[in-house]
Amino acid sequence: MTRLSQHILWCVIIFLPHDVAAHGSVIAGEDICEVEIGYLKAHFKVYLPRTHQRKEFCEDLPAVTESLFIMEYGNEQLSSMMIDFRIIRDVTGLEKFVREEHIAGIDDLESATVFYQPPSIEPDVYSVVVNFMAPGWYVGIVTASLDDAVYTAVFPFEAGFTGVGYWPYFAVLIAAFLLFIWYDRRREQSE
Repeated sequence: MTRLSQHILWCVIIFLPHDVAAHGSVIAGEDICEVEIGYLKAHFKVYLPRTHQRKEFCEDLPAVTESLFIMEYGNEQLSSMMIDFRIIRDVTGLEKFVREEHIAGIDDLESATVFYQPPSIEPDVYSVVVNFMAPGWYVGIVTASLDDAVYTAVFPFEAGFTGVGYWPYFAVLIAAFLLFIWYDRRREQSE
């Protein structure tokens, strides 16, 4: 392996985007929109029908608008459990790194709450409509309980997200690749 190809390989490894900062209980895997509520799993998706018609989201929301949250149960147990759903403004300042223990440390959860759906049993699928009024970081909190057992999922997300996506990473990677080719050709010509 030539020195140039070693440099290119390292650039590819370094500059390719890595999804190492998972959003709370929303886990990456075969089903990217899977949420873990304790040991229970559900498919979680959000629709923004007023702005994005039928496009499905599961983490960051590109617009501040009416949002339809849907949770399809991966475990049959969830269909007989009491489930409540809360969304709070991220008052921790941790954004995508908020976890359950951080939520437990909030003194006044009610004042941070922007949406709350009281506990209910939804036998087939759980759905709620939330109307976001301001862009920013939020935290979804799903609690499922049966008898004395209580399971919680916490997932931070950004509403009104207008990030640039992955194209800057690819542009830098292409520029670095072209720079290395130019450098290698100049080196060969000077020898």
